[in-house]
Amino acid sequence: MAHEALDPAFRDLIDEHAPVRQAGSGFTFTEGPIWHPTDHYLLFSDMPGDVRRRLDTSGVREVLRPSHKGNGMTYDADLNLLVCEHSTSSVTRFRPDGTREVLASHFEGRELNSPNDIVVKSDGSVWFTDPWYGRMPGFGIERPRDLGWQGVFRLPPNHRPGDDPQLVVDRYLFTMPNGLCFSPDESLLYVNDTEQANIRVYDVGAGGRLSNGRIFASGIRDSLKEGVPDGMKCDQAGNVWVTAPGGLWVYAPSGRLIGKVAIPEKSANLHWGGADWRTLYVAASTSVYAIPVKIGPRGEPFMRARPPARAPAPSGGDEALRLDASRCALIIQDMQNDVVIEGGAFAASGSPAHCREQNAIANIARLAARCRELGVPVIHVHFLVHPGAPGFTLNAPLFEGVIDENALVRGTWGGAPVEGLEPQPGDHVVEKMRMSAWEGTSLETVLRAEGRDILIETGAWTNMSIEHTARTGADKGYVMVIPEDGCSTMNADWHRASIDYAMQNVALVTRTDAVIGALA
Repeated sequence: MAHEALDPAFRDLIDEHAPVRQAGSGFTFTEGPIWHPTDHYLLFSDMPGDVRRRLDTSGVREVLRPSHKGNGMTYDADLNLLVCEHSTSSVTRFRPDGTREVLASHFEGRELNSPNDIVVKSDGSVWFTDPWYGRMPGFGIERPRDLGWQGVFRLPPNHRPGDDPQLVVDRYLFTMPNGLCFSPDESLLYVNDTEQANIRVYDVGAGGRLSNGRIFASGIRDSLKEGVPDGMKCDQAGNVWVTAPGGLWVYAPSGRLIGKVAIPEKSANLHWGGADWRTLYVAASTSVYAIPVKIGPRGEPFMRARPPARAPAPSGGDEALRLDASRCALIIQDMQNDVVIEGGAFAASGSPAHCREQNAIANIARLAARCRELGVPVIHVHFLVHPGAPGFTLNAPLFEGVIDENALVRGTWGGAPVEGLEPQPGDHVVEKMRMSAWEGTSLETVLRAEGRDILIETGAWTNMSIEHTARTGADKGYVMVIPEDGCSTMNADWHRASIDYAMQNVALVTRTDAVIGALA
């Protein structure tokens, strides 16, 4: 089944001939797919069937019947399952032990319509839409409406079960609000309307206040194909994927329609899953479909709720290193011509020779290639100053050296990445003006958006930038992995001092081949 690229950017997200595999079928009407990040299974709803099902490597099985005609589902950061229930007009929370708790069911003394789709923000707030589909026969229980309008609501981080939710939009703006999702940095909230066939976008301010509402996309109709705006998700690059006629339509962050994913049945909702978050699951009428994609989802809070990585003691041992690729990111730091190449500003320090001794460039390149194959984000951290180094503080000898040698200037050969380690499409680039990759940079924003908490750190110099970044990363709660033959400095003595002493207390020290094997 061929998908339709309306813009070349679409091909960076999914292959035009990516197979659409029927992962399960024979259901009534599927909805609300959500992937469990540690146990690796998919939950999905069957509203008319009043059942919740689980899809894993052994097949499909029921996990709850009746399910109160549950619709949209997600997890919070503690892996409690949050469910929009049609027949009870409630948002409920299921704890891992199965305990059910009603979070919200009324607004201003009136029963909610039927909560439909749901998303959690990183501050712990819960957002949901409330059309009245669940008061129609089949999708819910036919009964009169109590509110008389359809809204979008928020449960604040300090919400107490049973308290009223907060209405965040004009109560008469939407006809049938349905899917909703945040942008990767959570500065934008997207909400679609099934009957109006459009998507609105809002700026998200402090305390969950929405402003500057405007139309993001409209005319999501096709008289020749089944499908309407329903479920909607944002990928890690900010593209919006929404169910639509013929399957899924994909919009760039600018609002430009860039492609269409063809699905054999009328699609209702979607979510990413798989160990590497590169499988797109689509709930479509009587089936659930799985599609390989090239990009992962927006990093949602539940994706970071994972057990610690298994790894050997820093001194080695019999246990093999194991790394969950879906939690990892690769950092390539300061691998720039001025730092490690002959003719560079710091060549006299001996750094080019030690880089060659370590075979660091080739080792990092091999590791980066493997990471890209597995969907592990590759993050290049470059030390760069503007000509004349405005705003650059000379408070340490290293920084004075940058000025004295006119080094690492933006736009020059010296500031450019070394040959073989240039950023590739899909990689991230973070710029800094300090030794640590964390100081004054967007690194943590990128990691949160990607949902990564295991950092494989490579680059130069071992006893400076690499060590500074590892120490701070450990303090921040990240698991730091240092393949020591993917790092270099000015000479072997400085390298070994850092690797054999300082790094042993803050990181898992290993070698490139071990990391590549651990990611297999």
